[in-house]
Amino acid sequence: MGIYLNPGNNEFKKAINTEIYVDKTELIAFTNRKLNTENQNICVSRPRRFGKSMAANMLAAYYGRNNNSRDLFSGFKIAYDETFEKHINKYNVIHINMIDFLSRADSMDDMIEYMQKRLLWDIKKEYSDVDCFDWNDLVDVIETIYSERKLSFVIIIDEWDCIFRKYPDNIEEQKKYLDFMRFFLKDKAYVALAYMTGILPIKKYGEHSALNMFDEYSMTNQRELAEFTGFTEDEVRRLCSQYDMPYEKMKQWYDGYELKGVQIYNPRSVVMSLLGHDFDSYWTKTETYEALKKYIQLDMYNLKALVTRLIAGESVSVNVDKFQNDMMTLESADDVLTLLVHLGYLTYDFYNQKVKIPNQEVQKEFINCIEDGGWEPVMGTIRNSDELLAATLSGDEEQVATMIEQVHQENISILKYNDENALACVISLAYYSAKKDYSVYRELAGGKGYADMVFIPRSNVNKPAIVVELKWNKDADAAIEQIKERQYVESLKEYSGEVVLVGVNYADGKYGSGKFNRHECRIEKVNVRKYGGIL
Repeated sequence: MGIYLNPGNNEFKKAINTEIYVDKTELIAFTNRKLNTENQNICVSRPRRFGKSMAANMLAAYYGRNNNSRDLFSGFKIAYDETFEKHINKYNVIHINMIDFLSRADSMDDMIEYMQKRLLWDIKKEYSDVDCFDWNDLVDVIETIYSERKLSFVIIIDEWDCIFRKYPDNIEEQKKYLDFMRFFLKDKAYVALAYMTGILPIKKYGEHSALNMFDEYSMTNQRELAEFTGFTEDEVRRLCSQYDMPYEKMKQWYDGYELKGVQIYNPRSVVMSLLGHDFDSYWTKTETYEALKKYIQLDMYNLKALVTRLIAGESVSVNVDKFQNDMMTLESADDVLTLLVHLGYLTYDFYNQKVKIPNQEVQKEFINCIEDGGWEPVMGTIRNSDELLAATLSGDEEQVATMIEQVHQENISILKYNDENALACVISLAYYSAKKDYSVYRELAGGKGYADMVFIPRSNVNKPAIVVELKWNKDADAAIEQIKERQYVESLKEYSGEVVLVGVNYADGKYGSGKFNRHECRIEKVNVRKYGGIL
């Protein structure tokens, strides 16, 4: 047993011995199907604290020779899989955390040299009786061992992309690293499985990749691995029941990562919330937080408008395909937003090709990042949102109209557009604080159409529901009538009780009083029964 060659199963033991461990061992069934196939090279990228290292330790414990891990996995899901016995502890495992080597070197050449020496030290202790042509050549040594002993290798590389964070703008150092990895892993008979994990997908050379033999599973498309990316809804429900924590609030705080229809929770935050029996921002601030702050402060690519829309709760269209998989080659807003997806600050809807802020925890991080640096109008709107909500619930039409008008005027330079869509964004931003007590929906189906905005109180919140209809150069009274005629209250489904109907019209001088940017508001209160219908 060595440090990097067949390192044992102690790290996985620590994981399963912790107070909260969620069984993700079925990932092994997936990798078993990939062994010794054309799909044996797998690169999995996820944000920090999403269980990357735990998964790597689990695979090392399962595949590594001399680990005697059968009892360790008994009782977990993989033990009941038909492939379990076939592959357990049958391979030479090389398990590398690239940070270990990067931290000990001043250049890429030094890092590669040190890594080879360190791996060879472990290998020579295990296979000193093998007659190798050159004991200083890592690839030659492994090829010889495989040829003589017929023992395949499983290569597990954690933090594979840390090089691109240390050398973000040094293309030559990056290429040296990628070229070495290609030589080490591509078309090598000794490799039964190569499993790499990190934050970023594989770096591209222009249109091509030096590691194009890898199948990628990233935050823009986790494919079959979605359920292993974090905690699923069923897993969180069970944990909330076990620890007597409110599921709906857990969902509000830490859910929101939608991976091709699978809802995923931030596992680190859920665990910390359960153990502390509270709700807070537990996603530790690391270099990725600084990256978020840096990128959303960029005054280019119309980013301020897009980030404002995201903070307001909107989804934004994005093209993820041109992203070069690094933190420096950012040539468009699409590149920046795609990077934030990989860092975990946005979630990507694969089918609609849109991004949004996933949950309350991440929303707080965005707000922390815009407290200064030219975001005063947005922050002012957020600070005043409690007052606007109170005015709405009390039926103060004049105050609501005045406050919305002010928000619109102050943020129009950021939004850079002036129509009903801008008004919808303004309204969402103006009611920012409502998210604490309400589930907020845009374009929610109900009755004979789609309600512009619907606010449904969360469980145990004693406040009325709100339905908002927006008009552009028309009439606020007409907005109220439209809510009634098209029966938008049917979107409330299981809700019964008081509903505040809000009609907002924005006239730009072509209609009404002639005053530019004149907003008007009408508010009416009704009562509804479950499944809609005004009483």
